[in-house]
Amino acid sequence: MATEMDIDPPTQDNEAPSQSGPEPRTHSAAVAVRSIEGWIVLVTNIHEEASEEDVTDLFAEHGEIKNFNLNLDRRTGYVKGYALIEYSTLPEASAAIKALDGTKLLDQTIHVDYAFVRPPPGAKGKGGAQKGGRGGRARSRSRDRSRSPEADNGRD
Repeated sequence: MATEMDIDPPTQDNEAPSQSGPEPRTHSAAVAVRSIEGWIVLVTNIHEEASEEDVTDLFAEHGEIKNFNLNLDRRTGYVKGYALIEYSTLPEASAAIKALDGTKLLDQTIHVDYAFVRPPPGAKGKGGAQKGGRGGRARSRSRDRSRSPEADNGRD
């Protein structure tokens, strides 16, 4: 129990962004946020024949990996092309992103960025709904445009 408290004290990680200057940002300038357990980094464009060891060896150079997830395709058994890597601290995650974004792994350029971001301030409450209050496709309101054979029989 004492080791868990030593690894992940919440006050240290909350103070980390203010000590290093502005908040951590993704490549698209969104504000990166910490997950419940740590800072999660998303790695994309991973070669389908890469092994778990290939990826962890590359990312372990920049900090202790707390959690690692490399998804495989059920049908083929090959890597799906992305991985989630969790670091305990922000400096470790930032170092991995800065050092490894745009590098090559098995002759394929990988992209590395924060996995979780804070939504922009103007997007609160909108939820992506279209005008009119209804999301998704709008239905046709006319009944006489039915394509069913029963509808065609009544018109003759």
